[in-house]
Amino acid sequence: MTVLIIGASGNTGGRLARQLAERGIPVRRAGRAATDVRFDWTETSTFEPAVRGVRAVYLVSPIGVLDPEPVVLPFLAAAQRAGVARIVLLSSSAVPVGGPGPGRLGALLPSYVPEWTVLRPTWFASNFTGRHMHARSARETGEIVSATGAGRVPFIDPEDIATVARHALTDAEASGRAPVLTGPEPLSFDEVAASLSVHLCRTVRHRQVDAAELARRHRTDGLPAEFADLLAGMDAAIAAGAEDRTTTAVQDITGRPPRHFADFLADSTPCVVH
Repeated sequence: MTVLIIGASGNTGGRLARQLAERGIPVRRAGRAATDVRFDWTETSTFEPAVRGVRAVYLVSPIGVLDPEPVVLPFLAAAQRAGVARIVLLSSSAVPVGGPGPGRLGALLPSYVPEWTVLRPTWFASNFTGRHMHARSARETGEIVSATGAGRVPFIDPEDIATVARHALTDAEASGRAPVLTGPEPLSFDEVAASLSVHLCRTVRHRQVDAAELARRHRTDGLPAEFADLLAGMDAAIAAGAEDRTTTAVQDITGRPPRHFADFLADSTPCVVH
């Protein structure tokens, strides 16, 4: 079986491609540059070549699009015409299947493929590494800024998400699920800042702001107003306790527990004293 990976250069797509290839499963990496097949959400002509001869698809919808349904449905139709049997959609724990925006995609999958899974991970541990805004802010200014208050999040290692996705794409019985994926323990942003302080060898603090100020910061950073408001609202939901829980889904599906945030961070941002 050939697996098409949309977003193969992303946090989960790249890890998933590696895991599948290590197990001898043919992978087709799709993207706008340096991939196996060119793919662009704004060019429907790239859809048919991407899904030709593919049995399963790992689907990451367009980044930053509040309502991806008009963009993604033509792709789902192309996948259906090509005979794609299974689609694993990356969604979010904050978005119920059938809910507004991205939630609609999960509800529509059964209309296009006989086998489907919707992955609903909580916030990524990698939000504090690499080029993410929190990681940049921690390195450059010694602070992370949020509207989460004392709210807690069970941050998840993207490698765990990729492992769940691999099982969802390849296991014969893995279909018709929408698991909420979490790390093993909820952490406040104050606790995250303390961990970042250790691994960046500098003091990092958590600066709390309200949702309105956070939305203004996002707009100043170049995000569209509607998307900035959405992200700020998600922080406010965390403050209200929306993400303060854990599930056993990673363990149930993969057979091993999810990785702790501190372990992920130790590998991703080693402390180097100059």
